[in-house]
Amino acid sequence: MDQSPLTVYEEGRSTPSLPEVYRSISVPARAGFWRKAVAFSGPGFLIAVGYMDPGNWATDIAGGSQFAYRLLFVLLVSNGMAILLQSLAARLGIVTGRDLAQACRDHYSRRASIALWLVCELAIAACDLAEVIGSAIALNLLFHIPLLWGVCLTALDVLAILYLQHRGFRYLEIVVLCLIGTIGVCYLAEIVMARPDWLGIAHGLIPTPEILTNREMLYIGISILGATVMPHNLYLHSSLVQTRAIQRTPQGVRTAIRYNFLDSFLALNFAFLINAAILVMAAATFFRHGLHQMAEIQDAYHTLSPLLGTSLASVLFAVALLCSGQNSTLTGTLAGQVVMEGFLNIRLAPWLRRLITRLLAIIPAIVTVGLYGRQGTARLLVLSQVILSLQLSFAVFPLVSFTSDKTKMGVFANPGWLRALAWFVAWLIAALNAYLLILVFRG
Repeated sequence: MDQSPLTVYEEGRSTPSLPEVYRSISVPARAGFWRKAVAFSGPGFLIAVGYMDPGNWATDIAGGSQFAYRLLFVLLVSNGMAILLQSLAARLGIVTGRDLAQACRDHYSRRASIALWLVCELAIAACDLAEVIGSAIALNLLFHIPLLWGVCLTALDVLAILYLQHRGFRYLEIVVLCLIGTIGVCYLAEIVMARPDWLGIAHGLIPTPEILTNREMLYIGISILGATVMPHNLYLHSSLVQTRAIQRTPQGVRTAIRYNFLDSFLALNFAFLINAAILVMAAATFFRHGLHQMAEIQDAYHTLSPLLGTSLASVLFAVALLCSGQNSTLTGTLAGQVVMEGFLNIRLAPWLRRLITRLLAIIPAIVTVGLYGRQGTARLLVLSQVILSLQLSFAVFPLVSFTSDKTKMGVFANPGWLRALAWFVAWLIAALNAYLLILVFRG
């Protein structure tokens, strides 16, 4: 076997990804299954928060309020695609010791790397924008903080990341996991109060041919797909898996790939349950009462209490939204660091790197809120998802290409069946997102 993919850093050829936390979490070599599973768990859940951000909320609420449970199968298919792509990103980072941005810099010309970096920064800023707005809306709903001040307050997460990383990367993973758990508890309570049609939910998991003939259903379905697979998550995941101090041997790499797949599988399926819960809640409340055009998060908040007969429903909704927004901004800021260092090989002070990433999202949010208020935030959420759709293929195609290349991956290159499936998903996502853009620009 070509050992070069296993000895990149040992040869001193490059600085590792996220150097301040690189190989900072030990993995017991002779431990049993459960101890190893716990040691490897974490990166998948940090990635999963990107699959339940405010952009997902907007598409899930729209899908449930307009078409009841019939688009649940789209969430299921999207989740399968996400598991596939994130497992490839983890495989790349584990085998080569390079995150996706570094791998692109190694493979492409300097000019191409800079172009890819600019496109990726635009996508991260767009995604971060949705999280900033979502957190500001939640602060406004819970504490009546003006949207403009709420946007500014979200900058404090920069300090939170610096503090948690200084304490140890495991602390950051635990905070994120607690926020995810809070979202899950809130939506479990929402589902209990909403009393959904469980038979309708079962039918919704079966693909319906109506999506091919109903233009509006197809539009919402593609929007759900576009909001599910996040390009910056692929860069981030390939870096986060390197926080584990694995054995740099073929057997150690196989073990890491297996346990990281388990981590991703569990985390992304939990994210699927959260997204499904949002759609089910919208179907069981808004669709059931004839409110089929529930497009804005604020409207959903104000409508839940009268429909369910308790003010607790709206409070739980806003708390979950706040946790979702803050969770996603934490991982979005880390992704900004990964792509800047990976594509450009620029080393900046941690506080400066994160401040730059945060300002790229906060400045347009402040301008939009200041000029257009609440209506502007809704338009900005839609625009952020369109930008994400534009950028996705620039991350997916290099990822599939690199993980299928035996010169880079050795015996860990994608086998034939996985290579065929990965290219099919890559082209399918590109085609669906291109069609979504056509629909958006046609109004």
